[in-house]
Amino acid sequence: MDQIKEKIEQLKKERRAIILAHNYQRGEVQEIADFLGDSLDLSQEAAGTEAELVIFCGVHFMAESASLLSPQKKIILPDLNAGCPLADMVTPEALKQRKRELPNAKVVCYINSSAAVKAESDICCTSANAVQVVNSLKEQRILFIPDKNLAHFVSRFTEKEIIPWEGYCITHHIVTAQEVLKARDNHPEAALIVHPECQPEVVDLADAVLSTSGMVKFAQESDYNEIIVGTEMGLVERLKRENSEKKFYLASSKFICPNMKLTTLEKVLQALESLQPEIRVEEPIRSLAKASLDKMLAIPRDR
Repeated sequence: MDQIKEKIEQLKKERRAIILAHNYQRGEVQEIADFLGDSLDLSQEAAGTEAELVIFCGVHFMAESASLLSPQKKIILPDLNAGCPLADMVTPEALKQRKRELPNAKVVCYINSSAAVKAESDICCTSANAVQVVNSLKEQRILFIPDKNLAHFVSRFTEKEIIPWEGYCITHHIVTAQEVLKARDNHPEAALIVHPECQPEVVDLADAVLSTSGMVKFAQESDYNEIIVGTEMGLVERLKRENSEKKFYLASSKFICPNMKLTTLEKVLQALESLQPEIRVEEPIRSLAKASLDKMLAIPRDR
């Protein structure tokens, strides 16, 4: 393992590459990353760096987002099979049909979607800014794609009509309120934080509903010494590493994303050696999808 890490570091320097890893990646992959974060932060980091080669340890739509913001860079996804079932639950063709049925609705597209779907949307959002993005629009009817649980969460904080797409993250959706209540019983002194991709009845139990970046901040700044984490297990590994004085518990053993776990150190090394597989979004989809991202980025961020 150490030998592989040394080779990765050597090749990274030789190729002037940067390694980005999502919070849900394996611990050993997180540890070799130059930047660790959520999907949008990683894409913005890719755009802000001078590196021309980006090894993106995440899933397909994330590498696409990096390509949208950095078309001049070579974006490599170490495992081409690392997809996102949630993103796959909406297609451009299905979205076009729904838009014809709802001509007065604005399409708000969760960043967990393909570039082709983003190209058919009016504006993107993240789990952290979804409420803010929806409330920034003057239109009253919002077709929110593709995550119905995030759509339900947003509907609690807006007077607009939210029309949800029937998609969901299989990793977050599978966890039940009963499992989370059991975690609370086991750790009665702990705060419970959950991701808004969870089912509404799980969200109802939480002390805070947060994006992964919000969870990182909560762990750093909260007075709680024990925290139950309701999202993918990779984030718990990061929180334990960065907050050694606190205790973190996974809300359910089901919180594991098989696609995020496909990336290994060996595959990162292979990606640096072969510069494959490359992810590139071609025109005209790139400019259309980027426009929906740019509209989101133009909204001042809540702090």
